[in-house]
Amino acid sequence: MAIALIIATPIFFIFSSIFTKSSAIWQHLANTVLKDYIVNSLLLMLVVGIGVCLIGVGTAWLVTMCRFWGSTWFEWLLLLPLAAPAYLLAYAYTSMLDYFGPVQSGLRSLFGWASVQDYWFPEIRSLWGAAVMLLLVLYPYVYLLARVAFLEQSVCTIEASRSLGSNPWQSFFSVALPLARPAIMAGLALALMETLNDLGTVEYFGVNTFTTGIYRTWLGMGNRAAAAQLAAFLMIFVLVLIVLERRSRSAAQYYESSNSLKRITPYRLGFGRSALAIIACLLPVTLGFIIPAVYLLQLTLNNLESAFDDGFWDLAQHSFTLAMITAIAAMIISLFMAYGKRLEPNWSMKTAVRIAAMGYAIPGSVIAVGVLIPVAGLDNIIDSWMRATFNVSTGLLLSGTIASLVFAYLVRFLAVSFGSVESSLNKISPSLDDASRSLGSGSTSTLWKIHTPLMSGGLLTAAMLVFVDVMKELPATLVIRPFNFDTLGIRVYQYASDERLAEAAAPALAIILVGIIPVIFLSWRITHSR
Repeated sequence: MAIALIIATPIFFIFSSIFTKSSAIWQHLANTVLKDYIVNSLLLMLVVGIGVCLIGVGTAWLVTMCRFWGSTWFEWLLLLPLAAPAYLLAYAYTSMLDYFGPVQSGLRSLFGWASVQDYWFPEIRSLWGAAVMLLLVLYPYVYLLARVAFLEQSVCTIEASRSLGSNPWQSFFSVALPLARPAIMAGLALALMETLNDLGTVEYFGVNTFTTGIYRTWLGMGNRAAAAQLAAFLMIFVLVLIVLERRSRSAAQYYESSNSLKRITPYRLGFGRSALAIIACLLPVTLGFIIPAVYLLQLTLNNLESAFDDGFWDLAQHSFTLAMITAIAAMIISLFMAYGKRLEPNWSMKTAVRIAAMGYAIPGSVIAVGVLIPVAGLDNIIDSWMRATFNVSTGLLLSGTIASLVFAYLVRFLAVSFGSVESSLNKISPSLDDASRSLGSGSTSTLWKIHTPLMSGGLLTAAMLVFVDVMKELPATLVIRPFNFDTLGIRVYQYASDERLAEAAAPALAIILVGIIPVIFLSWRITHSR
């Protein structure tokens, strides 16, 4: 419960800002750009939501229930875009598709066009361009959970639909899709949360959203209260969406029959349908991972001498240090919370755990504002007390330090770690606890001697997921990071903002390569889970 209180402190401070007196800047925002923030955020969520559902659910059904050439390879290839943050795709595709990029230059050379007046080319730096970048990297959230849901569905329900004369499409829409709805909605919620959290893509494309508004109000206008109120508005908006989705299916119950582990006979696709299935699975992988990764690799190789200088390794060390500290801390805290819930499964414990794990639904820019306000207040309290007692000024002890940044990461990503740890712990039979106690071991000894070795895979998964999320996180890092303590993500953002993508290629490629490791490991575990 104490952990839940500490983790939820930034969120409580954001909520409390609603009741503070509105400033002139807030009134100015409400009269000028607030409408753009709302409309653009809603349009982004609508386009991304439709896109990730179509791609994620469709490809999950194809690789799970159909057999065609390369289907087993696509099971893990479709997860690769998860390793690339959306802002990296935005930088890469902008460099490739702008007027002086290789694509338009090649078209002008091929067709003899002299200027932009001779042809039409879509403008990538737009809301629609940002939506495409986001859905290309966020569809794996829906794909991952939908595939797991399809794998775990009872074979009897599918076979019953077949015996009643349903063709594959009818079985999908009438049986498999309704049963997988909770998992699909969970993946969609994660994708929409990441859409609202994005800063690098929308700012680079000049799209005003809540995240860019919070960042500009805090750092550009220097108004903490207005930024906090914007953050509170966004947080309430997110929570309302979650509540509405859950209420929409509150009366539905989802059950599976007991023999769900029986293997289902997959649909064998003919030549024509196999070709369409291959295109449907290959297109998102190619656009969301292969093309930008190859382009960044080419830029890195062309600037190899300057790419891996001392500055690069300093940035890599900073990113690795932050990610490793946060991953270990999140794993330990999650283990403590999950085991506490197992020992005392009462209402107060469950509520505390739910509060501590709700940070993932809050965008990083909101959490950054919520962390800086109480941390700065605590620093001022300590400084005032030291001045009054010892006539010594302590200055800022926590603000702008690694400690406050790691704390923001924990608030944001503790839910990711907790989900994996709790899932692994729930698979351990309570009879092992009873046997350990009967042999004289206490609860702590049972945890370290029995549970921890048995759930080592879940602990490793939790640590890796948090590690990669921290490596990719941009909004919170951009606001809270200490002075002269840049990370790979910050350097990519700075170089790309200055149109120096060639220099940003190496750190961007490093982020992608780090993200590939847990993606492959996660895919391997899912494949062997059945």
